[in-house]
Amino acid sequence: MTETTSERLELRRELTIAARPETVWGFLVEPEKQLRWMGGAVELDPRPGGVVRIEVVSGNVVRGEVVEADPPRRLVYAWGWEEGPDSPVVPPGSTTVVFELEPQGDGTLLRFAHLDLPNVESVERHGHGWDHYLPRLEVAAGGGDPGRDPWLETTSPDATS
Repeated sequence: MTETTSERLELRRELTIAARPETVWGFLVEPEKQLRWMGGAVELDPRPGGVVRIEVVSGNVVRGEVVEADPPRRLVYAWGWEEGPDSPVVPPGSTTVVFELEPQGDGTLLRFAHLDLPNVESVERHGHGWDHYLPRLEVAAGGGDPGRDPWLETTSPDATS
């Protein structure tokens, strides 16, 4: 007998960014700024129902829609992968990504969550990806240059978030 569960898993991260929430918000919703920290191509309409489409690495594309946008405090969107050579098995729009921005002195506390992941392997894969991209966001939003994303040159499944 095979045991199944409907339990959905999540991952959470927190980081402090040396920039005001309004600045960090721009790096979450403005495609030209998002490209500095994640993605080779970005389409994002930051209004509820707006499209989210990010080519994270070559051949691996996230697709979903904005669920909630409360600038510059909270951005929530559905997240999943279009079929691709190394795409994780997480259909478009099947999980939820949450960015919460809280002023902290002259900076921002970013509370990040990726919810509704289907299994432990998916949590690990997405955790690996977010642990690559969130520090790049921290650098870019803080006024630094994270450099060209080395994952843009690969389609390795280890390089997807």
